[in-house]
Amino acid sequence: MSTSSRQGAVPPRLRHPAELPFYVFMVVLNIIIIWAIVQAAITLPLLPERLQDSGWAVTVRSAFIGLLLFVPALIVIRETQRASIRGTAVQLSPKQYGSLYETMDDFARKLGLRRRPQLFLANGNGTLNAFAAQATGHDYVVLANELFVNLYENNRDGLRFILGHELGHIRLHHVGLWYQLSVAYSERIPVLGPTLSRLREYSCDRHGAHLCPSGASGLVLLASGRHTEHTTDLDELVRQGQSLRGFWVELAQLPMSHPFTVRRLERLFKLGLFHARVRGSESETAA
Repeated sequence: MSTSSRQGAVPPRLRHPAELPFYVFMVVLNIIIIWAIVQAAITLPLLPERLQDSGWAVTVRSAFIGLLLFVPALIVIRETQRASIRGTAVQLSPKQYGSLYETMDDFARKLGLRRRPQLFLANGNGTLNAFAAQATGHDYVVLANELFVNLYENNRDGLRFILGHELGHIRLHHVGLWYQLSVAYSERIPVLGPTLSRLREYSCDRHGAHLCPSGASGLVLLASGRHTEHTTDLDELVRQGQSLRGFWVELAQLPMSHPFTVRRLERLFKLGLFHARVRGSESETAA
């Protein structure tokens, strides 16, 4: 086994225990959906002539065409998205925000990523957002400017956690073409799709906290907004997460692609992956 593959072995606790079995279930469901669409398309020419142009037949025909076009459409979207990011965002390098670039390089090595991701700083138009994606031969992470500015100078640990979270998506192949195709239909089912998405987020939170155990401010920022990561009482916020229980809480969570932020924070402390307070924490990379 190569050094890279040994480094790349993801510790079991860094993947949410329910993610992999639920993903397998979603893959099986996806195959069943595709099989049903193909069977319906095969049956369509055998229908009586009076039903050939019925609404049901048109629906099945459209679904089959969509099935045939989905793969090339997904590839086009993935490639054009990266091209757009390259044309509108700032790509980080050793000479462009070098300390953050070096952090990304270090994290990628620790996770055993098979290729170095590219890192971009984009105008988020006021949103606190980051995402990981992939195109042919390239993995990349995009950080919104508002998120970057709020954490880069005053508290880099929060930004390191968020970067580690996004690299977790790459390490667990969530952005891979085959992964996306394997759940392309099943993840669009209400409740089931968001459930898989939340499990992915929990898994990537664990990666972010593993790489930066003092990065709780990254989640505090998402919970309370800009310029609050130093003033929010972290202990109170964790206790708020502990009390987040009940029927209405779970019902409200069902359609959401991301877990409640205070619950994400509380679970990382419960697992022992976060260990530093927001107040008084200092970044390892601070100048």
